[in-house]
Amino acid sequence: MERRTFIKGFLGVSALAGLAAITGCGLTGKAAAGGSDKTIKLIVTESAPYQEPTKIAQKALEAEGWKVEVKYVTDIVQPNFAVANGEFDANYFQHASYLAQFTKDKNLAVDTAFYMYGSPGGVYSLKHKSVEDLPQGAKIAIPVDPANNGRALALLAKAGVLRVDEAKSVIHLSQNDILENPKNISFTEVDQQSLSKTLADVDAGFLFVRLGAELGLTPRDALLFEEDADALPFICVVAAKPGFAETEKGKALQKAYQSEEVRTWFSDYIGGVLPTPWDRDPVADRKAWDN
Repeated sequence: MERRTFIKGFLGVSALAGLAAITGCGLTGKAAAGGSDKTIKLIVTESAPYQEPTKIAQKALEAEGWKVEVKYVTDIVQPNFAVANGEFDANYFQHASYLAQFTKDKNLAVDTAFYMYGSPGGVYSLKHKSVEDLPQGAKIAIPVDPANNGRALALLAKAGVLRVDEAKSVIHLSQNDILENPKNISFTEVDQQSLSKTLADVDAGFLFVRLGAELGLTPRDALLFEEDADALPFICVVAAKPGFAETEKGKALQKAYQSEEVRTWFSDYIGGVLPTPWDRDPVADRKAWDN
């Protein structure tokens, strides 16, 4: 998931601060409670892979008699609190790993309702042709947020550049788990959306496939790239309260979001770099990567 904006140390933001952010945006529980049973309220991030499918889904739902209210935001704290508080039915802005970490830290009852698109990533470089070319003391940029922080480390470890604690899942891996670093690589943690902007200033950097594509880079250009199994925790999701997916609203929303028109949009977006793994089971996947 990738999210539009990350702030260093976001997992230290208190629940009270999150609630304050919601109040500051004029979002109240009373407003949501006033909606009818045929009203679906969504909170979505301002980015093409989220906005455009939402617009398509909204049009399809309204054609079937639903009233759809969408609030677009750049905040990555507000949406989960807003759903947990019942102010919105669902949100669409994050991947499964971020959702799992955030809800655990904040003790929120928000789950994956259904999958939207996969967000694999890799280690890219504008200076070196292969991972073997990385010099002693190389500087590598990685995402600052804990949910994505270990992805480059896991790839480098698999390639033999580092040795890390193999008992740690990629979703919990961090620099503290590096056991051997023979090339004395240094890691710079930066905001996720700034990774593509800083790539020219470092020896290599981790990029989501979408950010790489925006620079004209494909997975074939990456020094290292995640395989399907590695990217499982990072499938972007529509999230809601537990049980929402089985409700009339939940089923209608999933049908609209997972329509052929939406699939076609993803196929056309930046050469189809974002997969749509709609046939996967989020519950089974969670068990696989959470162990």
